[in-house]
Amino acid sequence: MNERTEPLAEPVKGLSFWPMVGIAGAFWAYATISAVLYAYGIGTALVVTGQESIFAPWHLRVLLYVLLFSPLVACYWYSLRIGWRPWWRTVPLQLLLAIAFAVLARLVLFAVTYRKESPDENAARALVESLGTVGLATATDFFVRYGFGLALVTGAALYKQARDAQLHAAALERLWSSARLQALRMQLSPHALFNLLGLIKGQIARNPETAQKLIVQLADLLRRLLNAGDRDFARLSEEIEFVTLYLRLQQQRFPERLDLELPDLRELPDVWVPSLILQPLVENAVTHGLAGHEGQNTIAVEVAAQPDELTVRVRNDAPNGAADVQERVGLRNVRERLAVHFGERGRLAVGPTENGYWSAELRMPLLRGQPASI
Repeated sequence: MNERTEPLAEPVKGLSFWPMVGIAGAFWAYATISAVLYAYGIGTALVVTGQESIFAPWHLRVLLYVLLFSPLVACYWYSLRIGWRPWWRTVPLQLLLAIAFAVLARLVLFAVTYRKESPDENAARALVESLGTVGLATATDFFVRYGFGLALVTGAALYKQARDAQLHAAALERLWSSARLQALRMQLSPHALFNLLGLIKGQIARNPETAQKLIVQLADLLRRLLNAGDRDFARLSEEIEFVTLYLRLQQQRFPERLDLELPDLRELPDVWVPSLILQPLVENAVTHGLAGHEGQNTIAVEVAAQPDELTVRVRNDAPNGAADVQERVGLRNVRERLAVHFGERGRLAVGPTENGYWSAELRMPLLRGQPASI
């Protein structure tokens, strides 16, 4: 049986070696300067009062901190490798590491300040005496300094780790959104193509000349479809041209039943919309507008631009029972694309109107410049 083994500790990732050395070096330089200034100030005060200074000369204190820097870096690096989780394993190790550094600091301080005053003085005895009350105070001071530096290094590592995670999540979200939009566009292309091929097939035997014209128009439609499928956004005028071409093809199939009311391309605002966003709406209007009744069907495309919002409405004569038509793939596709691009600012409202029409209304932010692709 395979048993799951847990790591002894979870390291704090995110901060590489040399940035950690830089942070530790800056902190240690500050600690060195503050220690020298503190010793100088207290020593001067003692001399003024007629007492002997108990502090080592400044150059020895600087030497002390220089000698301790390499052990400090090693302790910090190992501390980051240990981490802080699970706490019941890592906290004792962190405390032992800090205590070991404090004791080492006291020993190095004794080594750089010890002076042999008489031939019979015992160095071991001097070392033991130096580890008394004063030695404990010095070790405690270095323990606290070590802790402040460790907090600084660990905080920097955690910040970089969180920042890297955030950037990684944002990159994954962009990749996901791009892949999702590509998949949505791929749903549109065959959906439109199969319907138009069925239209032409029905005309080949009955009216070959009309079928030939339809093939030419279909080639133009496919060319526009392929170009639009490679972009996230297109100009509104290009989208209206595309749906106009599609509706003209459908009008040739149903010349006695389909009327069109389309906006003048010259009067359209120069704004950008998601590419192929209108095609499912007009296709839905044709399919469901002609189904279920034998009367005339009028399909209209209306555009209204506000200072910060664009509204595009596709409406058609509503047959009896049109309100019961379920939302199909095309409309779900439009809703998903609006959500990806605009979030809550992109909306699609579909349903009957008070004056007997069936309406699909798009609302989205007004984009006067070409947006960046996701």
